[in-house]
Amino acid sequence: MNKDRRLKIEELKPKLDSIREAIEQIRDDEQDAYDNMPESFQNGERGQKAEEVIDSLENALSQVEEAISSLENAVGL
Repeated sequence: MNKDRRLKIEELKPKLDSIREAIEQIRDDEQDAYDNMPESFQNGERGQKAEEVIDSLENALSQVEEAISSLENAVGL
């Protein structure tokens, strides 16, 4: 890999780190909202939807972390 392509990949990492942090914050906020729901809401449709959102955010977070790792491997970090 030449220097220019390596630099382009290295420039992506801070952007992906920022995206990862944003997803983590949203996930944490959603988890806090779920945790602060009355139990009757947690067990109902609203709680189920919140759990689905949290799971989706966890999945997105995992994929971003995988992308970061793959890019680091590509440039030998």
